[in-house]
Formats: sequence, C-alpha cells, structure tokens
Amino acid sequence: MKLCLFGAALVALSMTVSGCGTKESAASRQLNLYIWNDYLADDTVANFEKETGITVAVSNYGSNEELDSKLAPGQSGYDIVVPSASYYERQITSGYYQRIDKTQLPNLGNLDPEILERIAVHDPGNEYAVIHMWGTTGIGYNVAKVKQILGADAKIDSWDIVFKPENLAKFRDCGVHMLDSADDIFPAALSYLGLDPNSTKQADLEKAADVVAKVRPSVRKFHSSEYLSALATGEICFVVGWSGDIMQARARASEERATSDALPHGRDVIRQDLHRPSAPTSA
Repeated sequence: MKLCLFGAALVALSMTVSGCGTKESAASRQLNLYIWNDYLADDTVANFEKETGITVAVSNYGSNEELDSKLAPGQSGYDIVVPSASYYERQITSGYYQRIDKTQLPNLGNLDPEILERIAVHDPGNEYAVIHMWGTTGIGYNVAKVKQILGADAKIDSWDIVFKPENLAKFRDCGVHMLDSADDIFPAALSYLGLDPNSTKQADLEKAADVVAKVRPSVRKFHSSEYLSALATGEICFVVGWSGDIMQARARASEERATSDALPHGRDVIRQDLHRPSAPTSA
C-alpha cells in the first residue's frame, strides 16, 4: 500500500490532504520526515504543526547511501524524504516514490524553470519530486590558516589545490575533510583532469579514483556533515564540501576563525536535493 502525505506548507511547500481520508483522520496522523542535517529552520516544524495540527517526526541522515539503505527494503516508514538528484532516478524506477499531486501545489509555478529542466533529466516531467534546494560543491577554508600556510596573497580558485598531492599536503596538519560522496568528489576530480564531470566511462572513473587515492593521505576524514561544525570551530582548516554547509560554517565562525569559500574554475559541480513522497511497495 502506498503511503499518503498529509499537511499544508511544510518547508515552503503547500501540501494538502489528497485522497487520504478526512481532516479528522489526517489530524490524528504523524508526518515522518527523513532529511539532511541542518536543512530546516529552527521554527519550521513548530510552524507547520501549529498551522495543521499534524505532528512531525524528523530524522536526519548524513549521506545518500544512508538514505538509500533505508528505502531499499520497501518499508522505510517515512512519508517525505530528501535525496539528491543523482540518486533518485534509480529510486523512482525501483518504485520507492509516489507521484506528486501538482493540483495541491500552487507554488510550483514559482520555481526556477532552469532548475526544473536540470531535474527533469532524472525525473521527466518533474512527476515525483519538488526541489528543496540546490547548490555547488566547492572548497571551504579557514582564511587565517590559508594565509599562514600559502602567504597573504594566496588564491584558492582551482581544483589544483585539492588534487595535486603536494598542495593538499600543506593543509594536512591543520585538518582536511572531504565529502563522503563519490557523486560529488568524482565529478570534481574529473573536472580537474579536464574530463566530463558527468562521465560514466570506466576509464574516466578509474582516472578520477586514482587522483583521489593520491591525496587520500592528507585527508583526515571523509564525512558529509561533520565538517560544518569542524570548520566553524577551527577543528579543521580545509574542506571539499557543499556550498550551503560552508556558508553556514562561515556564519557560525568567530572572527579569529573566519572562513571563506571558493568555487574552483572549470565545470560547476551542481547538486539538487528534492522532496519526494515515499511510497513503500507493500503494507
């Protein structure tokens, strides 16, 4: 049995009860949301619960692989999940999601057509998902540490700083993190090599893997969420991460731990995360 979605106005979307019973039955239900860390404002859930009378149970994950492992059995227990675009084409084919009812989402007309077009590569017609946010994969760094290591006039504007082992090794002592996400790191490595970042050719992927393996000794940790706090507090000085997290780290950092971000030259590595109604295939 496919799960039904309930609610109205969660995460800037207007969702209403659609074919899932009366308001009384909806009001007694709980909305189970599985979402990335730090993706909700402090008052989002409280505002939603106040407006709808529906309780929201929020669980967090730190990688698409973690989410996928929960969806794969077909009985996730979640009503809404927020995977990245690179994953959900296969997940749609596997029957993990139900189609959205666009008649219940009047604000869809406010979304950027260019972003919708990018998403439609994975979800033709945008039938299964509504975008939550998009961003880029880039470099975050501690300004003072970079100046100390590279000099006052140093510029970080190229993937060379990451994928040339002798360059990244300069930051090893002050701490380097990298996303635990092949879907983000490999495109960056391919871009560094001058190859198509979206390539699926075995030879290209092997070249990218070799590039990453050579800088591995300088990376303290591969993780997709811990770097936000670590960069903000000065625990690390350098990260290949998501732009939204890096900007949050910059906002949280004290003056002496001021951080900055860079989008290296070359083809952009863009990511999109989307809301989808989860639809287990059995009751």
